Amino acid sequence: MSSAVFSTSAAQGRPFIFDGQDLVGQDFDGQDVAEVCPQPTGAELFSEARRPQRSVSVARAAFSDARLAAVTPASRLEVRPAPEMVSSGIAVMDALTGGLPRGCLTEICGPASSGRTTVLLAALAAATQRGEFCAVVDASDALDPQSIAAAGIELDRLLWVRCEERCEENLRAADRALEQFLRATDLLLDGGGFGMVALDMGELPPQKARRIPLTTWFRFRRAVEHTPTVLLAIERQSIAGSCSSLLIKLKSMKLPSENLARCANPEFPSHAQLMMKLEITAELVRSRMERKPVRSAEITFASKTAWAG
Repeated sequence: MSSAVFSTSAAQGRPFIFDGQDLVGQDFDGQDVAEVCPQPTGAELFSEARRPQRSVSVARAAFSDARLAAVTPASRLEVRPAPEMVSSGIAVMDALTGGLPRGCLTEICGPASSGRTTVLLAALAAATQRGEFCAVVDASDALDPQSIAAAGIELDRLLWVRCEERCEENLRAADRALEQFLRATDLLLDGGGFGMVALDMGELPPQKARRIPLTTWFRFRRAVEHTPTVLLAIERQSIAGSCSSLLIKLKSMKLPSENLARCANPEFPSHAQLMMKLEITAELVRSRMERKPVRSAEITFASKTAWAG
């Protein structure tokens, strides 16, 4: 008869000897003990072989349940508070967009003579009249001081950053101007304290503006998040992509004859005409201020020139 040693629990502290035929254990005193290792049937062996796989499956299911329990359902997520909106200085545009959002990037784009500067000056005038300090980064040194004063902007609350004078024939000078533009914007946004920072790129060629990487626009947007600063970009074409929370496109309109007047100055040719009023069409292209996408909408408003009275 073959025999082997089988250890029981430590509480007994006594080894058992069992016979492979009758499977009746005997202790070392020769006394019969209860059966300690009954031979399993084929079904039980199959069940025992399957048990580790079931254990792994149960463990995986428990782990998945634990991970899912740590995920907050979308229905319980806190709604991101809407940014504070301030007036753009143009009532009909405020009715269209709700105003300009603080802590966000707003793009105003359009071709030449589409009213970009009009919107820029109106927004700056509204901000300075609210008692806020504003900064304008002029990428092409194209702003007119007389137009700034005539728009009602409080000059003692305006910082005008004039980048290097543009020179289309000198590419190196244009690159320096763009570098100054980006560096000045970084300094202003990092410093804070401004109610509005306007980036005037209206006279910057689109091929130059597209050289600004998308990561830079993300950095600008992150710099103004959770701050009271309105970041306003004036461009020919939209270049910030998804970084902008509000995108308004301006269109040129054919000037009616009543918006033109003969020039009475004898120094000008007799056929010269002065523009008295500009008709501006603004289209709301994108707005992230609402949960649902905003349908495209347009408005038209007029802007008088300084000499029209």
